[in-house]
Amino acid sequence: MNQQQQIIDEYQQHQNKKIWLTIILITLIAIAVIWSLLSGSVEISVTNIISVLLGQGSNKLQAIIWNIRLPRILTAVVAGSGLAISGAVMQSMLRNPLGSPYTLGISHAAAFGAAFSIIIFGTGSVHSSSADAVLVNNPYFTSGAAFICAMLTTLIIVAVAKYRNAATETMILTGVALGSLFTAGTTALQYFGSDVEIASIVFWTFGDVGRVVWSELGFMSALVLGGSIYFIYHSWNYNALDSGDETAKSLGVAVDKVRLGGMFVASLLTSLIVSLVGIIGFVGLVAPHIVRKISGGDEKYLLPLSALMGGLLLLVSDTAARTILAPIVLPVGILTSFLGVPLFLYLIIKGRKYW
Repeated sequence: MNQQQQIIDEYQQHQNKKIWLTIILITLIAIAVIWSLLSGSVEISVTNIISVLLGQGSNKLQAIIWNIRLPRILTAVVAGSGLAISGAVMQSMLRNPLGSPYTLGISHAAAFGAAFSIIIFGTGSVHSSSADAVLVNNPYFTSGAAFICAMLTTLIIVAVAKYRNAATETMILTGVALGSLFTAGTTALQYFGSDVEIASIVFWTFGDVGRVVWSELGFMSALVLGGSIYFIYHSWNYNALDSGDETAKSLGVAVDKVRLGGMFVASLLTSLIVSLVGIIGFVGLVAPHIVRKISGGDEKYLLPLSALMGGLLLLVSDTAARTILAPIVLPVGILTSFLGVPLFLYLIIKGRKYW
């Protein structure tokens, strides 16, 4: 009886730990949002923020908060959440701790689509401002091209995996091959491009959450929310898959259908986010591993906690990128790469088994 009570107590402590982690992450995101609103080349106080949110304050402050800082902050949270939960699902579906959009070549495909748009259709140009010498003058067309190429890669991976009975090794190898193909294609386009076009490609691939406007943010938020609900609804199936395909099948899980569906939705979210904000590396890899190390691998909690962790990581990284060398704004992809590469190397060297 004492042993049974001990097991119950340990389980309750484990559940309480996850609840507290959720509360802590939400609190940290709220603090990071306030910090980000206060940070920038123009000094804004908490009183100014409250006044603007209440519909008061000067036109200048309202423009800065409503048109610049708030969309950027919310984009960082939503994009980080979408990338992180997609990364967690990819790692579970592939049963590979290094599973991510990079592994499947989705980010490389998006970069090729943007490069194709900039060089072939001329969507990159020189800006008259000394602060922004190079920009993409038709971001919607460029984002659309990036999205089409990323989704094309997803469809190829899903089609090949379905043909080969959805083997995880098949998905990874197909993604690696397509990633190499699109990288070569991007390099070839840059070889024939002008200096301005090459600079525009580099500018796009840096990753920037500040380029998203309210309408795009609304669409991205709706898709990320819908995808997250889909993932959490299937969390029990993902837990079964973590135990192996044979075990999952014995529990009544349609393994091929669940795996292909999860990979497709995760790739769809990633494709949309990358097409809008550019390439932001390693958030989808880092966030799930941090959460898994703290709270374990139960998908029911891993997925929403990974989304919260991803939103926090990207928001903090973007705020730091805006303030470290102010008034110079660093690309947020640089900081996320500095964070992600050490973990990536750690996983390779350590070879830790998560499943």
